[in-house]
Amino acid sequence: MAAGMKKDKDGKTIYEKYPPNFDAGGVLNVGSCVANSHITGAAMKVANIFATLPLRGNYEVIADYILNRVGAVAWPGELILRRRHLSLLAVIAWVSPWWLGRIRQNIVGCLSAARKKMTGRYGWQREKAGEYEEPSPEHLITVVESKERAIITMAKLCIRKNDTPQGRQLKLTHYISLHKQYMGTLPDDLHLFIRKASDIPIFYKKEVMPYLEKVGWKEKPVLTLPTLIGTYPSEVPIEAVVH
Repeated sequence: MAAGMKKDKDGKTIYEKYPPNFDAGGVLNVGSCVANSHITGAAMKVANIFATLPLRGNYEVIADYILNRVGAVAWPGELILRRRHLSLLAVIAWVSPWWLGRIRQNIVGCLSAARKKMTGRYGWQREKAGEYEEPSPEHLITVVESKERAIITMAKLCIRKNDTPQGRQLKLTHYISLHKQYMGTLPDDLHLFIRKASDIPIFYKKEVMPYLEKVGWKEKPVLTLPTLIGTYPSEVPIEAVVH
C-alpha cells in the first residue's frame, strides 16, 4: 500500500507504470506478508515445470534444484514482526534443506544464528577436495547497510552454478552495471564469477579483461549438473538429481 501511494512525475503509481505480470519488468502485489507462500511457490514451479521434478514428498531434490539453478532472491526489507522472521526463514529453508530442523528454536534467536552460519566467506575453497568453488550464491542470508547495496547484492545473489554462458553474461551485465552505477567501480569480486571468457559481458569486455589480467584470473570448469545431495547425510540418492 505504501508503494501504491507514491506517484511519479506523470502522476502514475508503480502499479500503473509497470504491467502486473510475473515476468521481467512486471510489478505485482500478491498481498500482505501472509501471502509470502507465493514466493517459494514460484520457485517450486520452476523445478516442477522446467525440470519435470515431482513435488510431492520431494523436498530435498526441489530445494537442491532451486539453490543451484534458480536465480531467485528474497528481500524482506525491515524485519519487524515475528511472523516476518518466520517467513524469511521459510524462504531460506527452501534452498538449504539441512537447516529445517533448526528452525524450531526461538524465532529471533534462530534468525541471529542463521545470519552467522549462512553468511558466506569471500572466495571460499572446498576444504576437503582443495578445489575452488565459486560463491554462487555467496550467502543464504546477509544484511546490507543501504538500499543501493541491497540492489547490487540482489543482482549478485541471482548468480547460480548452473548458469549457461548466455545466462551468466546477462547476470554479470546486471551486476556490473548496477555496481558501476551505485559504487562507481567494477565489483572487486568479479573474477570469482567468471568461469570462462564466454561469461564476460560483451559490453564490458574491454574494461573487464585488463582487470582479470591484473588479478591473475584463470579459467574454471563449468558445472553442468551441480548438486549438494551426496555431500551431507541423506536418504536421497544422487540419481534423483543427476541423471
